[in-house]
Amino acid sequence: MDISSLLLASLQPDTRLQAEKSLKSLSAQPQFMTYLLRLVLDTTQPIQARQAGGVYFKNEVKRSWNESESDEPPIDPAEKNTLRAQLVPAMISLIGPSDRLLRVQIGEAVGVVASIDFPERWNDLIDQLVSHLSPANYAVNICVLETAHSIFSPWRSQVRSDSLFRIILFVLERFQEQFFAIFRATANQIFTSPNDPNLPQLARAMTLLVSIYNDLVDQDIPPAFEDSIPEFFGVEGGDPGYFIKFLTWNPPQLKGDDDDTTPTEPTNIKTTIFEIAELFTLKYNELFGPRMPAFVQAVWELVGSSSSELVKEDAMISQAVRFLGVAVKSGLHTALFSMQSTLEGLVERIVVPSMGLREHEVEIFEDDPLEYIRRDLSLSTEGGQTRRHAASELIRALLGIGLDAQVTRIVENYISVNLAAYHQNPAENWKSKDTAIYLLTAVAARSSTSSMGVTSTNMLVDIIKFFSDHIYQDLRADLNAIHPILQVDSIRFLHTFRYQLTKEQLSQVLPLLVRHLASSNYVCYTYAAITIERVLFIKVNNQMMFNQTDVQAYASDVLMALFARMESGGTPEKVAENEYLMKCVMRVIITAKESLTNNYQPILARLVHILGIISKNPSNPNFNQYTFESVSALVRFTTMVNPGAVEEFEKILFGPIEIIIQQEIEQFVPYVFQLLSQMLETRTGGVPDHYKALLPYLLTFPPWLPKGNIPALARLVDAYLAKDSISMAESGQLKSILGIVQQRLIPSNLNHAYGFDMLQTAVRTLPAQAMKEYWTGIWMFLFTRLQNNKGGTFVYQLGTFVLMSAAVANGPGPDGVIGDIDGIQQGLWGQVFNGVILTSSSSVQRRDQKVWVAGLIRLLTESRLILSPNNAQLWPKAFTAVSQIFVTYNSAAKTTDASQLEGTDDALTSIDYEEQSAGYQASFSKLAASQVTRSDPLPEIPGDLWAYAKEKLVAALRSDSSGQLRGLLAGVDQTSPLLQAVMSG
Repeated sequence: MDISSLLLASLQPDTRLQAEKSLKSLSAQPQFMTYLLRLVLDTTQPIQARQAGGVYFKNEVKRSWNESESDEPPIDPAEKNTLRAQLVPAMISLIGPSDRLLRVQIGEAVGVVASIDFPERWNDLIDQLVSHLSPANYAVNICVLETAHSIFSPWRSQVRSDSLFRIILFVLERFQEQFFAIFRATANQIFTSPNDPNLPQLARAMTLLVSIYNDLVDQDIPPAFEDSIPEFFGVEGGDPGYFIKFLTWNPPQLKGDDDDTTPTEPTNIKTTIFEIAELFTLKYNELFGPRMPAFVQAVWELVGSSSSELVKEDAMISQAVRFLGVAVKSGLHTALFSMQSTLEGLVERIVVPSMGLREHEVEIFEDDPLEYIRRDLSLSTEGGQTRRHAASELIRALLGIGLDAQVTRIVENYISVNLAAYHQNPAENWKSKDTAIYLLTAVAARSSTSSMGVTSTNMLVDIIKFFSDHIYQDLRADLNAIHPILQVDSIRFLHTFRYQLTKEQLSQVLPLLVRHLASSNYVCYTYAAITIERVLFIKVNNQMMFNQTDVQAYASDVLMALFARMESGGTPEKVAENEYLMKCVMRVIITAKESLTNNYQPILARLVHILGIISKNPSNPNFNQYTFESVSALVRFTTMVNPGAVEEFEKILFGPIEIIIQQEIEQFVPYVFQLLSQMLETRTGGVPDHYKALLPYLLTFPPWLPKGNIPALARLVDAYLAKDSISMAESGQLKSILGIVQQRLIPSNLNHAYGFDMLQTAVRTLPAQAMKEYWTGIWMFLFTRLQNNKGGTFVYQLGTFVLMSAAVANGPGPDGVIGDIDGIQQGLWGQVFNGVILTSSSSVQRRDQKVWVAGLIRLLTESRLILSPNNAQLWPKAFTAVSQIFVTYNSAAKTTDASQLEGTDDALTSIDYEEQSAGYQASFSKLAASQVTRSDPLPEIPGDLWAYAKEKLVAALRSDSSGQLRGLLAGVDQTSPLLQAVMSG
């Protein structure tokens, strides 16, 4: 099958997997990428194959172009040179309207290559782009500007650095002059020829030009841009400038259909101009300040215009109001905003209209409830994109500059007006109460986060009284007795102000939230689940407010209600669409902990049933994560109380797990490997037969090829080694493991740490004799990797492994390590000690402190070879290194790092996926509940490392009849606390 046919086959569900495997195999062949690019440009090929080829080309560039950060076979340097020469012309050739999707893919590929190679290995890129800009062909101009924007826009999020500024200067020298020329030509054409037939293309070009302006001034304002401030921002009493002109530009032929929700190009231009105004307010106010009134007036006119209700203008209105909020918050224009008439105007013309519920939002509530929820939740996060969010931020900004009393009084007046309208006719005027609730939320909340809701309140607003007078009645009203949006508002109010309520108050309303899970309204029961989950996550003094005793009475009922809701979806896509429900399941299980032990079977059965449904077509990564996390948490807490229950979990889970592995459901495989690890680690004794049956497959190469499998698979094999390493060595499986470590893990920048974990487990659990035949090969492939790539992380991991091998009781011991390494090449041990161990000794992580101290102390006190003439000069260095480790950790603050927390209940309950945007990622998704507390790598070494080191060194000195050690100690810093302790001991 040729590549075109394979690309078409990859679009069909029944042939997708095999086609992708074939394409993967072909991608390793020379000139594959060049051929694929030609196919994308070949108009004789089916358009579906070309589009699939464009996507594959872009993804392959992402995967393989940067060989230092990829495990994929690298693209040949010569082919890279060819592609760099072809990419821009290829993109320029795709200027037809039907080519847009192809152009986007190739454009993204250009951006990826540029982010890696520009300017060092692609120094003519900007020259290539600029050479195609011309006032005569705006189809080409748009293509070039799209590419330029994709290259420049990442600068906005990058940290300021000399290297970044060198790149920006490099671009400005080649791009700036032509940029200004094409900007002026485009703007003049737009304003002087309003009926130009090419106006849509001119408008699109201008959208990109203002975006590029934003890119180029974000980090710092270049001199030419500073000189052109009057031209772009205008002059008081003179020319208004390009930006103000475009803020008032509304060509009727580009207005579009009012029902179309896609922003027009004039609207996009305005949105970006307000982003630029926000940037200048924050960073260049001395240049922008005089023009602030003109831009404030532009906001006033835009938001108050008759068209401001259009959905397509939401982003523009939100950005305009956000600009006002930033201007207020800066405190540089307080006089402008603190006048009573200005405040009243801001609330009347901007805040109140932005708070009202519009008809299309009611339609979204009914027709697309999940979208309604996501928009609504953005109100409690920074960077929300709705009008309500921007208006709320404006209110908070006004409160933040000391206008609390005035603003609160004005807003409370509108709250009263809306509540009065509602009470006159609740059925007809329910929207008025909705507006009142949002206004109250805006003026009462001074700051908030997604994980905690409101964190600081306006002391002039009595939140509890408002809750009692206006919210509680809706919260406890019969289902469907009031408009569902008001019922959602009451739940949302609780969600927003949950940290302002006491545990007693929350305990009283939690049963009401549980009751709302039975609502027939999608948003209502989903918001109830969201709020239950967030309430159960509340912490006080870093302790969870609610524990298993608090939820024990209703935990099972809540879980069964949630399962019924999800299962009612029927299809895999519908079952998995509402991640909030499964997140609530996860939180209830984590909170209930061991209290579910007596009732875990029906809960597990429902979770397995849902897994069976969604495995047919995994479609929601977050839902997948929460589902497996729920299963893992149930295993964890049940087996804590009843360790023997692990066998029951295995009986129920092994069947689905084997199906997932056999069918290669790639989204689930990393999760099931973690569940297998968790259950195997939980077991006492050896490895049961049903685990042994899986092991031969796990030690073949195919499961190790997907990057997302590797962390989980490495942990699973590590668990096998910890339980059964001797029989694995006897059966020859250790050789297979070392092959995987050598070929798949150690060569990888991303995965070598997992290889070292497996090597350390083998060294810890196997008798020295079982490992003896492998040591030379292990050191050879490790040092070969070191020679090819001396990255700091690998060097540190290698140093840790060397010292573990020297320290572990049943390992080769210090002289075995030195002898094996010097056996490869005389003097190699000295190079390893100086270049690996000493290099890393100043940055030892707390979790590895015991290994480093024990390994160095055994070298100092038990090794004959380190005292040989060739190595004796290393002894004082080793003493200094271990002494420095003690100094570092004795002086450091006693902090708890992630490695210490991992596997504890604190780590599990601390996880907040909403806050850290967790969920399935292409690389790996860790199951927090499956993690176990890290075992002591050297249980035979006492925990008091200082006493251990002192005792061993003192004993070595006492038995040093030749005096060699005392002579070597003369070369050590005599103020070392460790030396002083040893000499006094």
